[in-house]
Amino acid sequence: MPDEPALGRAARVFGRALRLRCPRCGDTPLFTGWFTMRAACTRCGLTFERAQGYFVGAIYVNYGVTATIVMVGYLLLWRYGGVSLTMQFAIWVPAALLLPLWFFRYSRSLWLAAEYFINPEH
Repeated sequence: MPDEPALGRAARVFGRALRLRCPRCGDTPLFTGWFTMRAACTRCGLTFERAQGYFVGAIYVNYGVTATIVMVGYLLLWRYGGVSLTMQFAIWVPAALLLPLWFFRYSRSLWLAAEYFINPEH
């Protein structure tokens, strides 16, 4: 859609990313299992992994989101909750281990959407 405003295009592309769908057409699910990603869209043919190591940026996104949630959560509980250090560890160590596993698919999907938004020709 060449005349579509950038904000509308961004909402469409990133909305599809949050639904774990192809950023171009929104039809094909990106994953066939929890960790298994399709090579390309079955409808429009968009290649998901453009090159070896393409999703290294998604690892940084995943790490950044995890670290931010754990640090902000810790500081909020420390400041306003009066939660002991032992209890904080009991909460945030498992969160730091499990959150990246849950967010894995979203970090890849958001990374792919960002790249597609910036460079839609590929």
